[in-house]
Amino acid sequence: MLAQDAVDLSATVARHLPYLRRYSRALTGNQTSGDRYAVAVLEAVVAEPSTLMQHDDAKVALFSVFHSVWSSSGAPVAEADGGLAGVAQAHLAGLTPNSREALLLNTIEGFDLREVGTIMGVDPSEARHLIDVALREMEDSVRGSVLVIEDEAIIAMDIAAIVEGMGHRVTDNARTHSEAVKMAAADKPDLILADIQLADNSSGIDAVNEILSQFGDIPVIFITAFPERLLTGERPEPAFLINKPYTEEQVRSAVSQAMFFSSTESLHA
Repeated sequence: MLAQDAVDLSATVARHLPYLRRYSRALTGNQTSGDRYAVAVLEAVVAEPSTLMQHDDAKVALFSVFHSVWSSSGAPVAEADGGLAGVAQAHLAGLTPNSREALLLNTIEGFDLREVGTIMGVDPSEARHLIDVALREMEDSVRGSVLVIEDEAIIAMDIAAIVEGMGHRVTDNARTHSEAVKMAAADKPDLILADIQLADNSSGIDAVNEILSQFGDIPVIFITAFPERLLTGERPEPAFLINKPYTEEQVRSAVSQAMFFSSTESLHA
């Protein structure tokens, strides 16, 4: 490989890597196993750079490599030794194969049906079917309570309506860091859906960290216009991110994924 080709390849991979990592951790359910698959993809690309030339769109090509690695592994989540991962694997056993992959590619990563089909090696109509199946099966698998941390009233109402429409209960809506902590203490949620910048210039990230320090593992979905800023490679990182402006499908998909992987006995399976 020529030096300039190597530079171009590195730049291409670097541009798409934050989104590949986001997708990988959402698919596997946690940061450690997600990054393990992302590393495996990078190793495959380094070993065979021509894989990124197989499609006109480099991002589609990179995610296609991920699909090949993922499909050959036969390990949808990290090794389960009980706890949340064990619950997740039990739920996974009842899902239609490849349906969650199609759902995430479409709703979280923004690939259209043709691109999803290209990545997964199926036609667009099959990709649509898999997405519909995933949404139905995952939304039916768990129900729980959700704390919304969002300072924009209209956005908060919209998110609450989507979440309640899925059958979940919204415990409250917090506009500031202090409100979020108090509301979580008054009614512990099964899921937190948080903005980053809050009404009094406080941080949604700080609020979430304080809540988690009190209650331990609660799944969190962050809403941000700049997801790459939360995917720096440093720990901890969020497993679930949706972009602003979001779509209803993105919220439904992220909530279903988070509830699915972090459901406990307090949720109705």
